[in-house]
Amino acid sequence: MENIVEKKHWSVAIRIHHWAMAIAIFVLIGTGFLIAEPCTILGGETSQKFFVGEVRFWHILFGVLLAFLFLWRIYLAFFSQFKADWKDFLAFTYIPYTIQQLKFYLLIDKNPPPHTGLYGPMQSLAYLGLLFMVFLIVITGFILMGAGYHAAGLTAIMATILKPVENLLGGLATVRTIHHILTWGFVLFIVVHIYMAFWYDAVLKEGTLSSMVTGNMFQKGKH
Repeated sequence: MENIVEKKHWSVAIRIHHWAMAIAIFVLIGTGFLIAEPCTILGGETSQKFFVGEVRFWHILFGVLLAFLFLWRIYLAFFSQFKADWKDFLAFTYIPYTIQQLKFYLLIDKNPPPHTGLYGPMQSLAYLGLLFMVFLIVITGFILMGAGYHAAGLTAIMATILKPVENLLGGLATVRTIHHILTWGFVLFIVVHIYMAFWYDAVLKEGTLSSMVTGNMFQKGKH
């Protein structure tokens, strides 16, 4: 006879990081599109309008926050007191489990692979890709931010350090294009991530959605 066992799955630090990352990305996507395609503010004195400037301020602020969140996630992967999970990001390298999860997603097989770590095989590949996208969008973001600050300060220092990267990519226009394409990559990731979270929870009933609040998931056991 099977019973349901509640088991700790996510640490407090991982949950806080997850929601902070979600908020930062949503704000950055919204403000980024407003910067790319600014809207017209009708009425009032021109001297009192600084809408795009304010949007850019919040974009930069949350961009810096995203950079710190990226570094924090790397730290947690290696030094988390709950569980250093850097090996979980490589779960996709075990091919039999990866094939099994693909069959499960394609409805070829009703059984998912054993969940031995924090992430399933395809999850690990997706989250590793997400971290890589965060790294790229932070780097290109710092290059674009530093383009307007050549005098002094941290942004000017970052611009100087990343100048060879800017030149390697072909200049600011190319950097901006890459930054914009990556934004759409995040939009795609969010859509797939939310859909898969609901689908996985509905099919396996392991508490996938609530786990990012409570930290616990449910597993089938025997007694």
